[in-house]
Amino acid sequence: MVKLRLKRCGRKAIYRIVAIDVRSRREGRDLQKVGFYDPIKNQTYSNVPAILYFLEKGVQPTRTVYDILRKAEFFKEFQIYFDKKRKEKQES
Repeated sequence: MVKLRLKRCGRKAIYRIVAIDVRSRREGRDLQKVGFYDPIKNQTYSNVPAILYFLEKGVQPTRTVYDILRKAEFFKEFQIYFDKKRKEKQES
């Protein structure tokens, strides 16, 4: 199973948001980098198309990544997109 989770990089507390197999360790090989998070400066960058692609495929974010994306208002912005996709699946 694949999840969106944090991967630490650098000496300071800076994390990449990556799609990675759950059986891999935190510093293991990731499938794709989809963003980064800096808790010191409280900055977040996310590759929106990549995150949407993985969420459509059923990838679950960890609780921490979900909170980061929620604080960045990722889900508010794309709620309409997800609702539209759900309706299309129900009609099919």
